Amino acid sequence: MTSRLNPYLTFNGNAREAMEFYHSVLGGELKVNTFGEFGTPDPGIKDKVMHAQLTTSDGNTLMASDVPPGMDFAPGNTMTVSLSGAPGDNLQDTWSKLADGATIAVPLEKQMWGDEFGQLVDRFGVPWMVNIGQQ
Repeated sequence: MTSRLNPYLTFNGNAREAMEFYHSVLGGELKVNTFGEFGTPDPGIKDKVMHAQLTTSDGNTLMASDVPPGMDFAPGNTMTVSLSGAPGDNLQDTWSKLADGATIAVPLEKQMWGDEFGQLVDRFGVPWMVNIGQQ
């Protein structure tokens, strides 16, 4: 079995909305399970996301959940989701969709190393980097 490294995002009650947005941007298959589906007796969290997984057609995986009961939500700046590819991988379109409602830190444009690169924080507070390598 080959090990995989996947980003896992935590949200403060809006994981479903965020993952549906990422699904609209990245495509693929989205599976969402709630705390209620796993038998929580707490009606306050039964519809919150216990685990969501987006698997894209090219094999990338993004996972997420809402903050579980008893844990604090503490957003930080120690994690960034990075998308990299080649020209023709549709990353300009992906960037445009992620940029809707986002704060752009670095516009998607040619950089000194020759690639197109951009950095933003999306409307859910998640930092993203997009790098389009040049041939």
